[in-house]
Amino acid sequence: MRKLIEFDDDTFDKLKQLGRDRMATLQELADEAFADLLKKHGIPIDLKDALRKSARLQVATKPGPAAPQGARKQGRKR
Repeated sequence: MRKLIEFDDDTFDKLKQLGRDRMATLQELADEAFADLLKKHGIPIDLKDALRKSARLQVATKPGPAAPQGARKQGRKR
């Protein structure tokens, strides 16, 4: 899908220079920038990220085994 994005001249010149320095295209710079933005807001980038995030949520919400009665720490009374 193609979308038109407008940059001011100074920003576009800096992006072109960054692309030259990193030997990357403007599209590659944009892909990296948008991926970072999605990651920052917790939105999975692709299916692999979505599955990884889903697995983490399942582990975090899964109740762990109950501790045996003798294993609990006893608090000191003063």
